[in-house]
Amino acid sequence: MKFTAEQIAAALNGIVEGNSKVEVSTLSKIEEGVAGSLSFLANPAYTHYIYTTNADIVIVNEDFIADKPIKATLIRVKDAYSAFTRLLEIYQQAKNSKTGISENASIANSATLGKNVYIGDFVVIGEHTVIGDNTRIYANSCLGDNCKIGNDTTLYYGVKIYDECVIGNDCILHAGVTIGADGFGFAPQSDGSFKKIPQIGNVIIENHVEIGTNTTIDRATLGSTIIRKGVKLDNLIQIAHNVEIGENTVIAAQTGIAGSTKIGKNCMFGGQVGIVGHLTIADEVKIQAQSGIPKSIKKPGSTWEGSPAFHLPDFLRSYVYFKNLGRIAERISKLEQYIKKGNITQ
Repeated sequence: MKFTAEQIAAALNGIVEGNSKVEVSTLSKIEEGVAGSLSFLANPAYTHYIYTTNADIVIVNEDFIADKPIKATLIRVKDAYSAFTRLLEIYQQAKNSKTGISENASIANSATLGKNVYIGDFVVIGEHTVIGDNTRIYANSCLGDNCKIGNDTTLYYGVKIYDECVIGNDCILHAGVTIGADGFGFAPQSDGSFKKIPQIGNVIIENHVEIGTNTTIDRATLGSTIIRKGVKLDNLIQIAHNVEIGENTVIAAQTGIAGSTKIGKNCMFGGQVGIVGHLTIADEVKIQAQSGIPKSIKKPGSTWEGSPAFHLPDFLRSYVYFKNLGRIAERISKLEQYIKKGNITQ
């Protein structure tokens, strides 16, 4: 798909400087620009590349002043970075604008499909499941019975949605995501064995949620595991049964959250954070990477680090001693020897 500088400028409310009819079909970094590509200049540190790039079109700020000739066509906009971000969104939408239903898909007669959907090869859709308008489900994904998927949602390759789970509008689930597998519920028996506790709840994912590759969200024992609107989850995250994650919280890769924990709004967790079950995390809490959370955090907006985690100011003060433990221990040993020799008396 090709676009002219004139078309791109119209989409971005920009002004063309150079050949308005030049066409591009791909995007590139300015330092790696090739013929037929479009790039942008927002960081002054990259200014020198605009004179050598082979990109045919470059988006620049409207106040950019060149100090020597540029062979690329320029599109001047108010904010080059924001404009390029918008262009990436348009490009992604065009790239993912597939529609149609593969003849290799298996769709229950009782399922309901919305308008302009895309159903890829070997997708399975169960009984009484509802798929919203403009939703795309890529190859090898499987949706169980009585599921509901909203409008404008994308399920990439190999996503698995168990029975009765609900996914909202404008969500993105990347390859290998599993929603609604059984929670880890087992009752210890007198003979030392464990009896499985039926997990009869579901998972509810609200609107505008994005979930990274191979992340798993377990169904509730009773009721629902809930991911509120605007949440962003990275790859390889484990969310246990009956967890609730508040609006616009973001969580980085390899984090694990144990059952029935309630996490507030607008929180930010680094990678490999571990959270014990049945806790409450207040709104706007930040947890540094690799921290372990053994108790509830009740102070909104606080930052925590360590395992077990400290309130960050306490952690930083304590860290001064952590990193000097060897020298501190040596000093204590010398003091003990000094005392034993009778150099100090009570």
